[in-house]
Amino acid sequence: MVEFVRTPEERFENLKGYPFKPNYINDLEGYEGLRGHYLDEGDTNADEVFLCLHGEPAWSYLYRKMIPEFTKAGARVIAPDLLGFGKSDKPVSEDTYTFEFHRNYLMRLIEKLDLRNITLVCQDWGGLLGLTIPKDMRDRFKRLLIMNTALLVKPTTMPAFMSWKADIVEPEFLELDNFFKKYAPTIDDDEAKAYAAPFPDRTYQAGVRKFPKIVANPDSACVEISTQAFPFWSNEWDGETFMAIGMKDEMLGPGVMGFMKETIKGCPTPMEVAEAGHFVQEFGDQVAINALKHFRKNIA
Repeated sequence: MVEFVRTPEERFENLKGYPFKPNYINDLEGYEGLRGHYLDEGDTNADEVFLCLHGEPAWSYLYRKMIPEFTKAGARVIAPDLLGFGKSDKPVSEDTYTFEFHRNYLMRLIEKLDLRNITLVCQDWGGLLGLTIPKDMRDRFKRLLIMNTALLVKPTTMPAFMSWKADIVEPEFLELDNFFKKYAPTIDDDEAKAYAAPFPDRTYQAGVRKFPKIVANPDSACVEISTQAFPFWSNEWDGETFMAIGMKDEMLGPGVMGFMKETIKGCPTPMEVAEAGHFVQEFGDQVAINALKHFRKNIA
């Protein structure tokens, strides 16, 4: 049995801009006994599903500005919290958190909810994980909305990442409200506190602390799975794609996203969000509206 902690519900009361109803699941194959949280907004019978995958050290709160635009268009929106994040249970040992632990969890959730006609919406670790899934679940994915992310095929040593890693790994207690104000300077104090809400103390932060260590030293499974995804996106992907780039991001900004644009078959000219940094979703209403226009959809 995996030892875990569960964030007290009162930590999530009255979060700014997050009126969404929680949904929980605790019987996924291989994850029995761990309770995962996800948002399920819009028409549950809709043909189109937007699957919104968060990154580090965020949670489904990251998508609060995009979800209403997708549901207004008639779509269903699923936004899970990875285990170790948000309202999901948090194993206390960093050793629990591997690339495959997270990836397999997302795949089992997709199967359990039987999601189809999926638009993959991903950024940061949402993409590092999410971009490896469609090649193994091809009949379920239809479109891609990609923001400031990549595939993880080798250790990352760029200075911007090393500073990011130090800001997460080195503090005895990681004050995530201050972290978010540094890397998402357009948010206010209430929003910063909301991002930090799932993590009352260090006991709850194992998953957050592990992600940068994986980027710095990815295991063989991560490298192999991610490497295998490249030919899928370059040669076999035939869905529509929309790319938005947070231009102020020094880690996964224009340079990396330019490479991803050339990698993804049929990727059009990206939307450049001049004022956005790493957390592009803080400008998510603009991104969602433009993506929906590009997909030429009134999804209803």
